Order: sequence, then structure tokens, then C-alpha cells
Amino acid sequence: MPDSLHAHEEAITADVRRALAEDVGTGDLTAALLPEGKVVRARLLTRQDAVLCGTEWFDRTLEALDPDAEVFWHHADGDQVVAGTSLCEMEADVRALLTAERTAINFVQLLSAVATRTRAFVKLVEGTRAKILDTRKTIPGLRMAQKYAVKVGGGMNHRIGLYDGILLKENHIAAAGGVRQAVHAALRAATPGTMVQVEVETIEQLREALDAGAKLVLLDNFTLPRLREAVAVAGGRAELEASGGVEFATVREVAETGVHRISVGSLTKDIKAVDLSLRLMHGSNS
Repeated sequence: MPDSLHAHEEAITADVRRALAEDVGTGDLTAALLPEGKVVRARLLTRQDAVLCGTEWFDRTLEALDPDAEVFWHHADGDQVVAGTSLCEMEADVRALLTAERTAINFVQLLSAVATRTRAFVKLVEGTRAKILDTRKTIPGLRMAQKYAVKVGGGMNHRIGLYDGILLKENHIAAAGGVRQAVHAALRAATPGTMVQVEVETIEQLREALDAGAKLVLLDNFTLPRLREAVAVAGGRAELEASGGVEFATVREVAETGVHRISVGSLTKDIKAVDLSLRLMHGSNS
């Protein structure tokens, strides 16, 4: 959609501008020691298997410092790459390249880690109806980037922020006076197309939410037997989402209970960056 594409482009621009300002500040004192106007070639390598993600952020970072820079990718976002693979080659002004290096790599190593972890969860639930979703547990300032990486990995985005969906959690319910009151208020206030979801902690609360007209219910920290019971109680009247402490070792069992969605906070908050390395190539131009 044009609007989402525009938002994506704006997010990349903002991310790159902010990251370069943070790293470069008033100038790269080390890169300034290098020959002015020297053009070099370099290669980006991965030292581990991964799902590649973040190529646009890499390109935009380099282009911000050298508009004439060229990057030649051997793989695209979403591709599975293996350790030792050359991901891309580039040609750019040496000062610009070495100034951009860390920021550009930071984006790719982070987003590839999110995509890789998401892909692993998605594969574990193949054959069930459950979809893997992210949460708002993202790195501040990089939410749109991480949400993009989740989609690249085959997952689905939950709401982007507080502005595009209603999720009634424990404290909202307490403040509203109960599940029924909270759901009724949300359904009255929601504009067409706005997600309305309610979090429940017991089967009794689930029954109350269903009776109040809830069509999307989050089952918070339910045990496997309780999840199966919730699926039976709902009887197709609402989509059910399991959440809370879902790990690689447990996600398949959770999916097999019959829930429709599984939200996993660790997709974006408990990640280890993919190990990447940028190296100048012999025979660079001067």
C-alpha cells in the first residue's frame, strides 16, 4: 500500500539520520586521516547462518555520506544465508565508507537477528493454524525497523503502537471496573477497522469477554491444559492469542492447543546480533 510504503521509507530515513548523528557527531576524526577522494571496494561477510534483513538501511547509510556509492547485493532481505557468505560488495569513497561502516552494519546485524529468530519460531509452528506475532517490546526508536524484520522472517505484526489498536490489559480492566465494562467501552469507541483485543487471565474472564462481544482475546500466561480449555470454551466465537513466556521449546505445544495467534516478545527484545564483517578488497581504485 502506498501509505505503508511511505511510512517505511520515512522510517529508514529517520533511523539513518539519527544513527549517523549519534555516531559521527561533528565528524569522524579517524577517517579524516585517510586520502581525500580515494575510492575503494569492500565486501560484507556473515560469520554465521542467518536470515538477511536490513539491506535498505545499509544502502541508505552509505549513500547519506557518499551519494555516488554503489552497493551490489548478492542476496535480498528474507534470504537464508550461510556462514562465510559474501552478502554484498560496494564501491565508495574510503572516508565515507569507513565512517558509515559501523552504523550500516549495526542495522543489518540487528534486523537480521530479528528476522532469523522469527523464522525459527515460524518454522516450529508449521502445520498448525497458529501465526507468530511480535509485541511492543522493541528497542526504542527502532520499532518500525524491527516490525519490518519480523515480517521478513515470516511473522506478523501486532499493533504498531498505542495509536492503531486497542488492547485492554489488566490495569485497563481494573480501572474500567471489570472485563465486561472495559470491552463494552472499547467496542463503543472503536472506529471501523480498529483492532479491539482484551487480555484475560482466567477461564471465567474469558467467558465474560466472550459474552461482552470480544472477538479477539489474549490468553495471558495460560498453561497448556488451560489453553486447550479456552479453545473449547471459545468455540470459534473469537480468535485466541497465547502470550507469556513462549520459547522455542514450548511454542509447538502451544500452537497445537488450537490457538490462532502466538505473540512472542523475544522476537525483538531478546536477540543476539548476527556476526558480520566488512573488509576492504585488494585492487581498490585510487
